[in-house]
Amino acid sequence: MTFEDDADLDLLVVGSGVAGLSAAVRAADTHGFRVGVLTKGDLEQSTTRWAQGGVAAVLSGDPDSTDLHLADTLAAGAGLCDIDAVRVLVEEGPSRVRDLITLGAAFDRDDQGRLELAREGGHSLARVVHAGGAATGAEIERALVAAVRRSAAAIHENQFALDLVVEAGRCVGVRAADGTGVTRVVRARHVLLAAGGAGQLFAVTTNPIEATGDGVAMALRAGVAVADVEFVQFHPTALHHPRMPRPLLSEALRGHGALLRDTTGVQFVDELLPRDQVSRAMTRRMLELDVDHCWLDATGLDHFVERFPTIASALEEAGLDPSRDWLPIAPAAHYLCGGIVTDLDGASSLPGLWAAGEVACSGVHGANRLASNSLLEGMVFGARVVEAVQRGVEHASATGAMRSVSETADHSPIGGRPVEFRADVSPLGAAAPDVMAGQASPTSIPTAIPTSADIAGARHRMQRAMTAGAGVLRDADSLHRTAVAVADAAALAAQGSGADCWELANLATIAGALLAAATLRTESRGAHTREDFPSASAEFTARLVVTAGVRPATPSAGRLSP
Repeated sequence: MTFEDDADLDLLVVGSGVAGLSAAVRAADTHGFRVGVLTKGDLEQSTTRWAQGGVAAVLSGDPDSTDLHLADTLAAGAGLCDIDAVRVLVEEGPSRVRDLITLGAAFDRDDQGRLELAREGGHSLARVVHAGGAATGAEIERALVAAVRRSAAAIHENQFALDLVVEAGRCVGVRAADGTGVTRVVRARHVLLAAGGAGQLFAVTTNPIEATGDGVAMALRAGVAVADVEFVQFHPTALHHPRMPRPLLSEALRGHGALLRDTTGVQFVDELLPRDQVSRAMTRRMLELDVDHCWLDATGLDHFVERFPTIASALEEAGLDPSRDWLPIAPAAHYLCGGIVTDLDGASSLPGLWAAGEVACSGVHGANRLASNSLLEGMVFGARVVEAVQRGVEHASATGAMRSVSETADHSPIGGRPVEFRADVSPLGAAAPDVMAGQASPTSIPTAIPTSADIAGARHRMQRAMTAGAGVLRDADSLHRTAVAVADAAALAAQGSGADCWELANLATIAGALLAAATLRTESRGAHTREDFPSASAEFTARLVVTAGVRPATPSAGRLSP
C-alpha cells in the first residue's frame, strides 16, 4: 500500500515493538480497524527484540500475589509511581500475557507443561515468564510481527517519522520520509506513538542503534507534555565488551544465584536489590578502585547452557565460559522511565495522539522501573489505547500520570512541576540561567553542510558527555559541562539533512529536556542520583513536566512529494 492510500486509516501506529504491534493486532482483529504501522527499520527491528528477562505477571490469579507485584513496583518507583496505573498494570497484565500465548508466543515450560517462573531483582516472588531462557523479547516480537503482517491494512517499513501533523489542535498524522529523503504526510483519525526509548543518548547502552528517542522528540516539538525524562535506568549487568549494543546478562542470572564481585573478588552489594541501587553501588566501587568493570560470578549455576542458551551463545562469541570464567560487567543505559505523559487510557495532552510503551510516561515506573515490567506495560496500555479509541474517547482524562499535568499538586497524589525548555534556544532552557548566559552555547558554529563523519563524531561526543556527566551519577557541574556537547550536536544537526541528522537532532532535543529536568531536581531519587544532593526531598515528590511550547526549526527533510 502507498502513502496515498492511507487517508482512511483509523489508527496509525508509529513503532514496531510490543506496545505498538500488540495494539495494532488488537485494533485490526478485535475491532476491525484499518490499521497502519510505520517504522524506520524493518518491522522486526525494535528494542523489544533485545529484551531478555521476561514478562512479570501473576498468572495464578492469587490476589495476594497481585498485591505483592503492586507493592514491589511501588517500592522500585521511589514514591513517583501512580498507584492507579500500577493497579491497572498488575491486574490486566495476566490477560495480556494469555493473549500473547493465544497468538502463538511460546514461553518456557517445565516437564509437566507448567510455565517456568523466574525471580528478578526487586521482586518478592518468582513471577517472570520467559522464552528461550533469555530470548523473551525475540519470541514476543516473532509472534506479533506474524500477526501484524496478517491483519494490518498498511505496513510502512524503512520510513522515518519526522514530526506530528497537527490541525485545529488535533493530531491527524505524521510527516515521514523514505530512504531517498522524499517526505509525505500519513494521515489517520488517531496516532499511537510507540517508538521506544532513547538509549542511544549514552555511549554504553543495551539498546539497538535505532533507539534515538524519535517519538518523545516529536512530541516535545509539538508542545505535548513530557515528564520523568531525568530517570534513565542503567542495567547493572551489561557485558563489558566492545560490542554495541552491549550484550545483556539477564537479571535472571542473579535470581538463580550469580554473584556480583568487584575486581578484587569481594561481594559488595545485594544482587537482588532494584537496578538503580545495584548500578549506583557498582559505579561507586568502580570509581573507588579506578577500574572500568566489575565481575558477575555465575560459575555456581547448574545447567547454564540449557537455562540461558541465548546468553551462553553471546558469551561463547566473546570467548567466555560461564562455568569457569567470571564475566566482566558494567552498567549500561537501558530504559527511559519517563516520556509522553498519558492518562490511564494512553491519551496524551494533544487530542488524537496516544502513547504506549517506553515512549510514554504512564505513571507505572515512577523514578525507577521494576525488572520485567516494561514488556507488560506495553501490552497493557497498548490494549487500553485501542479500547479507548473504540469507545470514542477524544480527550485525556485526569487519571494516571496525566493528573500531574491537569491538576494542581494539592489535588493530585503526585504533583506536577513545570520545566521550562526551549529546544530551539539551549539544551538547558530557562532551568539554568547561568548556562543560558553562555556555558551551553555551541563551541563552534558549522560553516558548511556537515558530512556523515561530522554527524557521527558529534553524536559520539554527545554520547560520551552524557555518559560521563548525566549518567548513573550526576551533579550540577557535570550537567553544565554536558550541556556544551549537547549544544554542539544540536547546532550541527540543524545544518544538515537525512536520517543521521534527524536522529542527532532528536537525541539533542531529548538530552536537553533530560538535562533541564535533572538540573531542576535537586535530590537523589530512583534512577536519578545527584552527588551534590544525595538525599530524597519531599519537595520533589512530583513529576517534572517538560512542555517545550515552541516548535524549533527541524532539519531539512529533503523533497516534499506533491
